[in-house]
Amino acid sequence: MAQKINKKTVVCIFAHPDDEAFGPAGTIHKLTKTHEVYILCATKGQAGQDSFEESKKRLTERRADELRTSAKILGVKSVYFMGFKDGTLSNNLYHKLAEKIKIYLEKLDPEIVITFEPHGVSGHIDHITVNYVTQFVLRDLKKDVKELWMYCLKKGREEFRNKYFIYFPEGYSTDQINKVVDVSDVWDTKVRAMHAHVSQIHDAKEVLRVAEQFPKEEYFIVKKF
Repeated sequence: MAQKINKKTVVCIFAHPDDEAFGPAGTIHKLTKTHEVYILCATKGQAGQDSFEESKKRLTERRADELRTSAKILGVKSVYFMGFKDGTLSNNLYHKLAEKIKIYLEKLDPEIVITFEPHGVSGHIDHITVNYVTQFVLRDLKKDVKELWMYCLKKGREEFRNKYFIYFPEGYSTDQINKVVDVSDVWDTKVRAMHAHVSQIHDAKEVLRVAEQFPKEEYFIVKKF
């Protein structure tokens, strides 16, 4: 791993490959113009649905490579995988995940951390766990981190959810959202990053179908330290 970095840094913490592209990809790309941006990914997405119906072993490496490709498109400096299994992030792994996140944050020394909002955006338990653990770690590192940006959806988009989700949390109202990023000028880059996740193209098409009905904006709940 690289030595501690002095330049302004952003660390994005996600659960699966594609979380960055289907989530705050436009914001990530914009931040790469002023910061060194890194992605920490808890899993390699081996439990995900597969557009090609490959073996889980092959899917695991394919999805890892897809994230690396997406990150390159967005201008991310490096991607680090934390070695957990897709679909297993829960209470029994809280502290193991926290230890790994803490090691990376101490090395990369970010001023901004980006992750999911507390409901995990889609209600995915892995996403929720990543949020909880990230907030837990930042209690000790807040002297270094200035802001935590928690990506969220604006109220209304949950009405377009597909039947895959058993529970899809309600979006946030305008007065609950602290930061709105206009990504219309980098939308093509966001779409390219989404299309890099070829094994998940079924989801990419669905996300883009919904996105076309709304302003090209990304929303965050911001916690300052």
